[in-house]
Amino acid sequence: MTDNFLANKKSLFNNWASSYDWIFPSVFYRAIHQRLLEYVDLSDQVNVLDLGCGTGRLLARLATKFPHLRGTGLDLSPNMLRIARLSNHHQPRLIYVEGNAESLPFGEAQFDAVFNSISFLHYLEPQQVLSEVARVLTPGGRFYLVDFTSKQETEPKKTPISPLGVRFYSPKQREILGSASGLMCVSHHYLLGPVLLTIFAKGH
Repeated sequence: MTDNFLANKKSLFNNWASSYDWIFPSVFYRAIHQRLLEYVDLSDQVNVLDLGCGTGRLLARLATKFPHLRGTGLDLSPNMLRIARLSNHHQPRLIYVEGNAESLPFGEAQFDAVFNSISFLHYLEPQQVLSEVARVLTPGGRFYLVDFTSKQETEPKKTPISPLGVRFYSPKQREILGSASGLMCVSHHYLLGPVLLTIFAKGH
């Protein structure tokens, strides 16, 4: 199931890539990113990872706000990454690589912060993704998780997958998933409607 699930997601975003920045998500994500940046606290010399980076818009905004930031964008879709690379005005500070969030191609404690925007809902194995995030974060590093939320309070692993292949998690479910991976929930912030930012910290 995992291979088919990932193949379907990859195909979806590959087909979407060429128009992605010119349709509704562009306006929607810009508003979310602007609100997210209000809560981002990063040191001067920082190395960050954006999971499910798409066409690279969030990393570009982070690089503009933090002029010494270095960043890596990871996405399942080579078409999304191609557009991100073509529009990369922050070379060599930003790079983009193809990969799967459930098996990150990075060493341990490599990033000071990890971002994930409107992507967590697509993951078949959310606990594995969070474990990978914790692995690549430095001690004390932050994970900024932005996604649609829900009010359901079942066990996270029992949360049903919608016909579109997505799942939404309540604030409490996020806390449970994070805690199981060694990530402590610092705070929750609603950014736009049901879109919730959850900030996690990795222990020292």
